[in-house]
Amino acid sequence: MQEIIAHLRNELSGKLTPSRYEHTISVSFTAAALAMRYGCDLDKAELAGLLHDCAKHYSNETIIKKCEKQKITLTEDEKKAPAVLHAKYGAWLAETKYQISDPEVLSAIRWHTTGRPDMTLLEEIIFTADYIEPRRYEAPDLPLVRPLAFTDLKECIYQILKDTLDYLNGKGCYVDSMTNLAYDYYKQLHEEKRGN
Repeated sequence: MQEIIAHLRNELSGKLTPSRYEHTISVSFTAAALAMRYGCDLDKAELAGLLHDCAKHYSNETIIKKCEKQKITLTEDEKKAPAVLHAKYGAWLAETKYQISDPEVLSAIRWHTTGRPDMTLLEEIIFTADYIEPRRYEAPDLPLVRPLAFTDLKECIYQILKDTLDYLNGKGCYVDSMTNLAYDYYKQLHEEKRGN
């Protein structure tokens, strides 16, 4: 597996911008750290982290065209919030171009932007690692969210989804319905924990 990961690092370094590549490596290592903490497969976490943005070098318009060409079904929601589409196309690329056959890894790539209700542990780890990796600095609650990721992963995801929705709604951006469904699911867990 380490040979595959090393090969993919080299491949991606030539495709992604330097800053996107740095983010990718950082997500990969953050995912591995979370996998150690929560008993998830380290190789799968590192691999999914490495490939999570493998389609990010394409514009939204190009991704839509490529999805249509490959007969990848796009929902109306996804067309209205095209920034999430690199995840769906990235999962397809990971499988077809990079020969990744593990459904858990492909699913973690697929859901890393919107999340979804009742994510698997690997999906939760990639979703979280993408948000908290050390080179991220824009999100307002990172000092709260980063340590939370290592003490209560589901509570951390609730906080990430809440902050993401606050940000998108504040900017008047269209929100993919899967993000709202994920938020509702993790909010319910948050409230049950607090006895509300």
